[in-house]
Amino acid sequence: MPSPLFADRPAQQPEPGAVDALISQTRRLRGELVAVRREAVVNDDDPQQRWQRALCDLAVHQLDDLGAHLGQLRAGVPEEGTAEEAPEAVLDTALATEPGTAYGEIPPARTGSLLSRVGSAEWNLLTDEVSWSEELFQIFGRTRESGPLSLDEMPTMVFAEDQPVLQGLVTDCLIDGKPIDGEFRIVRTDGRVRTVHMTGEPVLDADGCTASMWAVLRDVSELRRSERAVRESRDSLERSRHIEQTERRVAVELQEAVLPPWRGSLRFAHDGPAPLDVAAHYLPAASTGLIGGDWYDALALPDGDALLTVGDLTGHGVAATSSMAMLLGALRGMAVAGIRPAALMGHLNQLLETSVQPALGSAMCCRYDPVGQKLTWAQAGHPAPLLFRDGTGHVLRRPEGVLLGATTGAVYGEAETRLIPGDLLVLHTDGLTRGSGPDDDTGTRRLLSLGRRLAGARDAQDGVRAVVEEFGEERREDDACVMIVRVGN
Repeated sequence: MPSPLFADRPAQQPEPGAVDALISQTRRLRGELVAVRREAVVNDDDPQQRWQRALCDLAVHQLDDLGAHLGQLRAGVPEEGTAEEAPEAVLDTALATEPGTAYGEIPPARTGSLLSRVGSAEWNLLTDEVSWSEELFQIFGRTRESGPLSLDEMPTMVFAEDQPVLQGLVTDCLIDGKPIDGEFRIVRTDGRVRTVHMTGEPVLDADGCTASMWAVLRDVSELRRSERAVRESRDSLERSRHIEQTERRVAVELQEAVLPPWRGSLRFAHDGPAPLDVAAHYLPAASTGLIGGDWYDALALPDGDALLTVGDLTGHGVAATSSMAMLLGALRGMAVAGIRPAALMGHLNQLLETSVQPALGSAMCCRYDPVGQKLTWAQAGHPAPLLFRDGTGHVLRRPEGVLLGATTGAVYGEAETRLIPGDLLVLHTDGLTRGSGPDDDTGTRRLLSLGRRLAGARDAQDGVRAVVEEFGEERREDDACVMIVRVGN
């Protein structure tokens, strides 16, 4: 009983037109995939991009194999002993891995074409005759003069660890009549290791006894290598995502432990004629999904004054939040010790300079005297407060001050502003109002346009709500903080 899949025997051919259409579709699909792969931005440090590139490479290999098989269907059975193919045959039957082939270009000559990846064999158990196709000789790296291998000789070219696999496949086929379907590695005569997928069946005689065994062997080394690359890149991507999720959870927990636990409005500086009503809110970045180094704080000081501060450190994640925790802790301690805002900024700058994790930061520190109704403040490369009075707002003039950590021995100036009952201050980090360029003040003008809504707010928390309604739905690139300070009677 002849094998229906043996490559050296005739088989019914499909309609040429149908195969041509499939080859054209395969060629077009491969060309589009190669174009996508070529245009993609490759960043080896990005696990997701490595995974996507590995998937593209795997898809190209699979389309190459599909094109080769379709080409064999159209070309029919090659004449025995034919080892080389004409350039036209290469174009028509093998969509080689060179991208130009998909566009009708002749690929450079090379060994191991796609047609040589599939070979066939038959072992006659009655006559001990062995028949190998030319492609199988190429897969094993053997010359036709050296002859095909018998079933007893086959294990000599199989990787030592995989010899039991081959022996089990052959035994199950010859004794139990089971079909062959398995993989093993071979060591070619040139020393190269290849992965071979073997399928086959026993061929029975008229009495139902096994007369021979046929098999089709396919070199799947590149395919398995591409699949392995996909698995490894996918595993790397999953590990990266797990690390990001863990880092985000730790950063959130650290931020929640450091930032003020209060919710809603709080009142400070009750000893003077103009106490403060304070509320604040943190707005996370939508684009990165990571917690940044933004902070806000309000603190009653021992002498009856109130500390108001907002700030922002560069970066995201645990490193940024841990540096923010260190900086905010130092700021609180120095404010309680009575250090004035300008000197306090100088100490924070020195602290960042000597930190194990170098960073840049902007900050604003305000000290409010409820008796004199005076706000003394200093800033380090930070947006100035917005003062609203009688429904109209303006930006306070900033004193001198560079970013924290930017330069050694920086000097910071102070400014004083007298506040009256009914005034409202908006303190914020630059992530709230950042525009498309350094001269883009659209965000600040939007804040100033909220004057009437802020004037009609019942309390500071209501004012925060108005700002969040205006800015909260935006997909900002950086996180932000906003603090509303209302001067009461």
